[in-house]
Amino acid sequence: MRIRIGQKVFAPSLLATALTLLLLAVFISLGFWQLGRADEKRALMAQATAGQAQIIAMNASIANQLPRYQHLSVQGEFDSHHQILLDNMPSAQGQPGYRVWTPMKLQDSSIVLIDRGWVSNGMAGDARHPARPQIEVSEQQRTITGLIDELPRPGIRAGNAGITEHWPQLLNYPRIEELKSLYGPSLQSRIVLMDADNLEGFQRQWQIKQGFTPERHLAYAVQWFGFAITLVVIYIVVNLKREIS
Repeated sequence: MRIRIGQKVFAPSLLATALTLLLLAVFISLGFWQLGRADEKRALMAQATAGQAQIIAMNASIANQLPRYQHLSVQGEFDSHHQILLDNMPSAQGQPGYRVWTPMKLQDSSIVLIDRGWVSNGMAGDARHPARPQIEVSEQQRTITGLIDELPRPGIRAGNAGITEHWPQLLNYPRIEELKSLYGPSLQSRIVLMDADNLEGFQRQWQIKQGFTPERHLAYAVQWFGFAITLVVIYIVVNLKREIS
């Protein structure tokens, strides 16, 4: 391709044109993808806000259909003898400790894990062998309220969760298959973050995580579109040369 523009000639090579078009398509696609993610995130945030405004009764038949962070009520009995301490879980202030998961047997005989909050691992013992905190809970019939959530997932988890024969279990990011090996197939695949005004809980400052905000996705979209514009400018400048007589 050769185009004369005044005293200059625009004459890019076929390879340069093909490479530019390929990268341009990639940058524009990523920009529109980020715009789509921003729309999705707005919808998720609106869904979470609406879900927290209304409390619904939870049972096994609807548990997996509820939107994340739906505010709900759960009626059943705690099992104080088969609890889990989720290891390596910092507090809202960044202190090391555990999250306490207590199984609750519901009226439909299914089981759901209730996250009763965060406790320190430094109540006694030493840094290498911290004492287990006192997490016993009464087992009378009760109704609690909370937010439904997914199992927490690490960026990388080496090995298994660390299941033993001893209770409470001290686990590292267990998967649902590992949890069902402890509690049976009636265990629900999601957990409930117990509200702070419920009794017999620990520190509960739940951080509603939706990943990047819509504004962050929009910023990334602008960045990708900016790359596309910059690429076009570079393509033109590099290939527009003064014609030699």
